[in-house]
Amino acid sequence: MQAEIITIGDEILIGQILDSNSKWIAEELNKIGVSVYQITSIQDNCEHILSAIENAYIHSNIIILTGGLGPTKDDITKRVIAEYFNDELVLNEEIVEHIKKMFKKMNYPFSEANRRQGLVPSKCTPLKNELGTAPGMWFNKNGKVLVSLPGVPYEMKGLISNQVLPKIQKTFNLPYILHKTILTYGLGESVLAEKIEDWENNLPSTIKLAYLPSFGKVRLRLSTKGESKEKIEKAIEQQIFKLQKIIPNNIIGFDNEALEIVVGKLLKEKNQTVSAAESCTGGNIASIITTIPGSSNYFIGSIVAYNVRIKMLELNVSEEVIKKYSVVSAEVAKAMALGIQQKYKTDYAIATTGNAGPTTDNTDKTVGIVYIAIATPVGVEVEEFSFGKPREKVIQRASIKALELLRKEILKN
Repeated sequence: MQAEIITIGDEILIGQILDSNSKWIAEELNKIGVSVYQITSIQDNCEHILSAIENAYIHSNIIILTGGLGPTKDDITKRVIAEYFNDELVLNEEIVEHIKKMFKKMNYPFSEANRRQGLVPSKCTPLKNELGTAPGMWFNKNGKVLVSLPGVPYEMKGLISNQVLPKIQKTFNLPYILHKTILTYGLGESVLAEKIEDWENNLPSTIKLAYLPSFGKVRLRLSTKGESKEKIEKAIEQQIFKLQKIIPNNIIGFDNEALEIVVGKLLKEKNQTVSAAESCTGGNIASIITTIPGSSNYFIGSIVAYNVRIKMLELNVSEEVIKKYSVVSAEVAKAMALGIQQKYKTDYAIATTGNAGPTTDNTDKTVGIVYIAIATPVGVEVEEFSFGKPREKVIQRASIKALELLRKEILKN
């Protein structure tokens, strides 16, 4: 069962807004067994809309359009859809009354432009929009379904969740789709591919593998579908079991279990705490950790010691160490980690110092060199890394690597 998502609006094509609707719709469709064949963004243009719908009907059983259903003249979707189905717009009094009631509650004046939102193609099944004025529209043609929805995200989501998905499930006999994502750290994409080559080559033909690399990590997504939920879940579990034997130390979690979540769980399980002293990462590590609700239970705080003076005053890094080894050095990273660990009395501490670029700020280390120190209950571990360029890449890779090293130390101790 395949679907196509079509987003309508010049604001998407000129980069004024991000198309978050398509991502969300695709995720929800997958949950009920519908595969998305294609996502298309088009202009508010009659010919483009007609062409996109015609093309979608060739490949897909379900077409979902979002956008172009407002009360202004540039919102042409309803009129174009009516033309496609050789239909005409008729006034739906139930929709008009719904709009009037909404406006009355908000003490807004009701205008003729608002009344026009009650016009819908006669061949559609209107979908009442409880959160807005533009109704959704459901069409059947030759055993295929076209759904037109408002582009406002919360209105679209309400219609999808409460009306569209249940109607799709009643209309079609859907398979069960399963995606399982394996989160790996410590291996680049090419090295990882070499290590798991035999495993990948022996995957059943019904299971597809995708590599999803990003800074410091590679996600492996296994995808399959079938009529029996139990059978395909068992098939995926068997393959993950085999993979864990090949790269046991590189798999840290599954699905949406990001590294910061894994680290947080470990600290909570052990009833331990962590702090951070950041120079080149500028508070990014603290920002990542604190995106997790409840992180205050284990993350005590941080200091962005960007300037030498702060390293000395707040973290007790000695002037002699800085002069002897330079501010970008393993010795300074170690002193920073111990300084924040002692200051905040935490079990663990992270410290970073390096050259994120574009300049080296009068140090003897090249751009991209970063030292990461992890203070533990029994000592301090420091490693040197070369993260290259540009600046954003250095900061992100150093932040992720710091969390990876922290996880490693927590497991050791």
